[in-house]
Amino acid sequence: MRVLLDEQLDHRLRHDFGPQFHVMTVAGRGWKGEKNGALLSLAAAEFDAFITMDRGIEYEQNWTAIDLAIVLVIAKTNRYADVKSLIPAIESALAKAAPGQLVRVSSA
Repeated sequence: MRVLLDEQLDHRLRHDFGPQFHVMTVAGRGWKGEKNGALLSLAAAEFDAFITMDRGIEYEQNWTAIDLAIVLVIAKTNRYADVKSLIPAIESALAKAAPGQLVRVSSA
């Protein structure tokens, strides 16, 4: 599965996913600074899923019309350690999520 990490997530997280996930970052793809609407369109053309901590995405974007699964991570902070502990839950969400669906993963 091809997965894109949003720019507010630590780039080191891409190494913590299992081998079935090919994870790249927004910065690594050269899309840093793109607005959410344009970013989601770009991502849908190349990726199966998008992982973000941007809670506004579910209200500001029409993600149901995009051929991309979205995982919204809700953690204490975006620090590496806080999000890394959620990787198993994120992987599970990715395995179940369908295009046009938003799934929340929370540390609470």
